[in-house]
Amino acid sequence: MNQNADQQTLEAYDRDAAAFAADWHAQPTATDLQSAVREFFTPGPTADIGCGSGRDTAWLAQNGFAAIGYDASEGLLAEARRLYPAIEFCRASLPELDGVADNSFINVLCETVIMHLSLAVIPAAVRRLMAILKPGGTLYLTWRVSNDNLRDRSGRLYAAFEPALVLDQLKPATLLLNEEVESASSGKLIRRVVARKA
Repeated sequence: MNQNADQQTLEAYDRDAAAFAADWHAQPTATDLQSAVREFFTPGPTADIGCGSGRDTAWLAQNGFAAIGYDASEGLLAEARRLYPAIEFCRASLPELDGVADNSFINVLCETVIMHLSLAVIPAAVRRLMAILKPGGTLYLTWRVSNDNLRDRSGRLYAAFEPALVLDQLKPATLLLNEEVESASSGKLIRRVVARKA
């Protein structure tokens, strides 16, 4: 991760990558994510930004979306490559996503990642997620909802912010979905946004 992202969060993921991977893969199937992807995504090049240990990247690849996983944590990437050796996983971190070209993907998935960033760079991260989409491409973006900035027992940051911080960066994209729901996988309250690039 870079100087704009939260170093303590990255260190937690690198330190306990195998445990996080085991936990995520033991969670219930992300049926809500999968339903939204089937409804809004178009088959074609797809980026999973903040892919973690690759669970969602693998599901995308198995369901007609040519997926590449990107993450800032080398530990999580090692887990992803071990679990899914046929899939491409690369290091890249928000907000810059260095090495990821503009207009590269038909679909971008970013599942519960941006709340790990400092508030100051969340707008830039959202703009960058839109920038790597081709015109007409679709962004699926979620984040954990919290009332206060907090850290969990492992040290991961959960930033609290109003949805407008994200939504204002999506203009002039078409907003296809904007809701606050309980995640089918984690059971936590999340905000889900789907936007189509102009």
